[in-house]
Amino acid sequence: MMNGQSKIIPGILGFCLSTTPLTLIASMPVDKEHFQATIEYLSALEFEQLLDVEVSLDDTFDIFDGLVKQRSTHLASGIKQSVDRAPAMTSVITAQDIEAMGARTLEEALQSVPGLLVYYSYSHEERYNIRGIHSSSNEAVLVLLNGIRLNNARNGGKAPIWSGFPLSQIQRIEIIRGPGSAVYGAEAFSGVINIITKTALEIDGSEVGARLGNNNTQELWWLHGQQVQGFDVAAMVNMNDTDGHRRTVESDAQSVFDRIFDTQASLAPGPYGAESTTLDVRLDVAKQYWRLRTGLHKGDDIGSGAGIAQALDPTEPEYENVFNVDLTYHHPRWSQYWGLQAQASYLQSEWGATFIAYPPGAFGANPLGMIGTPAVFERQTQLSVSGLYHGIKRHLVRVGGGYIVHDMYKTQERRNFGMNPYTGLEILPDEMIELEDTDAIGFPESARNSYYFFIQDSWRFNAQWELTTGVRYDHYSDSGSSLNPRLGLVWEPRTDLTLKGLYGQAFRVPAFQEMFARNNPIVLGQPDLQAEKIDTFELAIDYRATRHLHLAFNLFHYNIQNKIILQPTSDSRFIWDNSASWKGQGGEFELRWKTSQKSSLLLNYSIQDSTDEQDADTPFSAQQMMYVRGDYLLGTAWYLDAQINWIGARSREAADPRADLRAYHTLDLTVRRKTQQAGGLNMAFSVRNVFDEDVRYPSLGPSEGSDVINIPHDLPGAGRSYFIELRYSF
Repeated sequence: MMNGQSKIIPGILGFCLSTTPLTLIASMPVDKEHFQATIEYLSALEFEQLLDVEVSLDDTFDIFDGLVKQRSTHLASGIKQSVDRAPAMTSVITAQDIEAMGARTLEEALQSVPGLLVYYSYSHEERYNIRGIHSSSNEAVLVLLNGIRLNNARNGGKAPIWSGFPLSQIQRIEIIRGPGSAVYGAEAFSGVINIITKTALEIDGSEVGARLGNNNTQELWWLHGQQVQGFDVAAMVNMNDTDGHRRTVESDAQSVFDRIFDTQASLAPGPYGAESTTLDVRLDVAKQYWRLRTGLHKGDDIGSGAGIAQALDPTEPEYENVFNVDLTYHHPRWSQYWGLQAQASYLQSEWGATFIAYPPGAFGANPLGMIGTPAVFERQTQLSVSGLYHGIKRHLVRVGGGYIVHDMYKTQERRNFGMNPYTGLEILPDEMIELEDTDAIGFPESARNSYYFFIQDSWRFNAQWELTTGVRYDHYSDSGSSLNPRLGLVWEPRTDLTLKGLYGQAFRVPAFQEMFARNNPIVLGQPDLQAEKIDTFELAIDYRATRHLHLAFNLFHYNIQNKIILQPTSDSRFIWDNSASWKGQGGEFELRWKTSQKSSLLLNYSIQDSTDEQDADTPFSAQQMMYVRGDYLLGTAWYLDAQINWIGARSREAADPRADLRAYHTLDLTVRRKTQQAGGLNMAFSVRNVFDEDVRYPSLGPSEGSDVINIPHDLPGAGRSYFIELRYSF
């Protein structure tokens, strides 16, 4: 284990605010002609392209177009400049990266990002741990779909339980490591993940695809993009069905109760529930300055891992429906010095389940089991407007604001246990009592409004230096206000070397469940919670050693205040409270190397040390991680991709007496045949976790004052799996 700051030097300046990409021209002389060329280039871009210019640090390995090449941005004057000078700690995963890696899920694609650990909870919900920062429902990471937030208000995580997003519809994934509240607001605490879907131009025709694999996995998709009467139209459909890996949970919470009550109700040893059936339909229509996007995601028969109460559930209990629509107006030359963007969006989600929290025969007196059927309905409406001003010499200024309404407008619950609110008596096992619109419901209907304003300036004051400053103000109707600044200084002493000093603040507002949960036998909310705060410092070096070798290294240090955690109460329950502070430091190293005309290598390594106010390691965090990816062109049409993902030992909760969870590594291999001619057939065969490594994710430790661990052998991850894939474009 590292010894705090004595082992890792914290960053010395601040995290950059910029959403303006002047650093792309860091090496060219700053004169009027070149600056005007930059303005004309930026003005011609769509809003999403502006974001891409800012964040695209490592879109380096274009596997299917010359195998490996360094992508560059061409300004209007013809100047060619690498995007690696962007002032942010970012990663970009393109559609071609996804295809080359053979990734089937968002989580498989994200394993390539330095400092980002993906694991699963006992109820099979994905958790994103960035630089040792994590939370119970991913609320520390902001997840966006084409710039529209997917985080829900109920638990702060991605909406609602995320049974998967089809990778066939993704053009690229942008990941920002570090705070992003000065640009994106709440939940952009430890990082931002922005999913960008394909457009008509990027599809350019039709594609059909199918994937078959073990665990009864079947996936079909259809993509089509063309111009219709002056409109660019893209339509996408994806269907997926899988039984999941179904690896064994050896012992669960009911096993503990069986020993106490001398029963045999537990379903353990039994399979972990990772099954799901999903349907995704999307439409993208654009003309001149306007773009309309809409989508529907339906998930059914979704497994709950080891069970909602850490006891195996024999059913496929959960479902979700998510509908979104957004309309964007982007005029790059709205006036002589202004570009304008306005956007309206609506997101509606429904989540529900029929949980058997404890199986039939539990506690020796429940023939049907403990059954609950919760459902939550949410909607989010957002209006925003921003402008890019270039009327000041050597400055690009962006200003904007917006208004958001989060409304958990309906909650439902039926159950056969607890107190009957109508009679005051205990609910009988063969009764299912409706709790909607009663004080007995666990999650009451709730709503919040928020508005924000921001301003940011990127000042290129000479040929080698650029200073970016900015601030954003957010106000929430139920949790107050937050002011979050960012500062960035970028220095390019040579055309192949860039140094960055970065500083940023971020915040996370309490989720509804943290504030308003009630009538829960274990966990209660607290309406007076304050927002969490984080300050982050970073120092980064980007070195383009040769045209075929790119090295990047960064150091970071952060402090978290008002961390929301569960604290025990006098009646043996828990309540959410602002009672913790965390600190962390670490570093990330990346190497991209075109080893030959037919091979390439990508490697990243991350190390971090995050501790709480008692100087104990924060739980579920890996102090070291390494990812290696190699690609090789076999002949003219066959490609081999190999990935090694090594995750170091992970720490436990403070009260957990078990040793740290051991390290593991997996090897994934994908062989693909793809021709460049139109109408070519694309075929692939992939094996994941080739050596069938026993991957384990950490289970929860004992409750306060107890030594009982409900799932003592931790949670099983996927073993060896394989698939065959066919794609045809025409």
